[in-house]
Amino acid sequence: MKDTKLILVTGGAGFIGSHLCARLVKDGHRVISLDNYFTGSRENHVAGVDYREGHTKDIEKHIPETPDLIYHLGEYSRVEISLQEPALVWDLNKDGTFGVLEFWRKRGGKLIYAGSSTKFGDGGLGRMQSPYAWTKASNTELVQNYGTWYNRTYAVSYFYNVYGPRERAGAYGTLIEIFRQKRLRQEPLTVVAPGSQKRNFTHVDDIISGLLLVGEKGEGDEFGLGADESYSVIEVARLFGGDITMLPERKGNRMEASLDTTRARALGWTPRKKLTDYIAEVRKV
Repeated sequence: MKDTKLILVTGGAGFIGSHLCARLVKDGHRVISLDNYFTGSRENHVAGVDYREGHTKDIEKHIPETPDLIYHLGEYSRVEISLQEPALVWDLNKDGTFGVLEFWRKRGGKLIYAGSSTKFGDGGLGRMQSPYAWTKASNTELVQNYGTWYNRTYAVSYFYNVYGPRERAGAYGTLIEIFRQKRLRQEPLTVVAPGSQKRNFTHVDDIISGLLLVGEKGEGDEFGLGADESYSVIEVARLFGGDITMLPERKGNRMEASLDTTRARALGWTPRKKLTDYIAEVRKV
């Protein structure tokens, strides 16, 4: 993106959103973040970003401007715990995203939607395994429909198990950071049975480089952003080292995801960072 643009990032105070905001500001763009701080943090704020606090379903109240690009990252984003709070998932992922799509319909510009690789898990069955997975999969279809119905430009990207700086642990945390913090505390690493479930763990820097290319040149669906290598959860635990405690199997825990990065690679994207290198650095601490 060579020309200076006004870019809105929903979820701009979150893990991935904050890295995206930092890169967009560095590239000279004017950036607005809309975040309700459900999982986002003010500690993730980046100098030069205009932060607005609010729910995406109220986007028109908070964003009077007309952005050139909208990166919609601000949704509920955990799998297993979504089974315990479907109303919250609906509020953030259906009501919130409908608000964003209506904003886009009225204002125009280009929308980049952050889809979830759960849509492709277990031969396509993964999309039905949790409220999170279903809302994310159905939202990709709604984005496509809005693009067709209202002649709007969009691109849908799919993230594969993102890790890196600013990752969260805890109930809404991600596996690599949970393992990292447990290792620092010298606690056993907890692995949900059977442990053979595989993931393509992708560094946040590679996700951001992909999002920038999709924002600049991508149109349509199926821009997969994932590392080539896949690891089972038990393999990751062994890479970290230390004791491992097995936990009972849980609903919503897909066994595998199909990775297709063809369209992203056609834009010039290549994942460059390796999970093994990241874990090796963690183990030095």
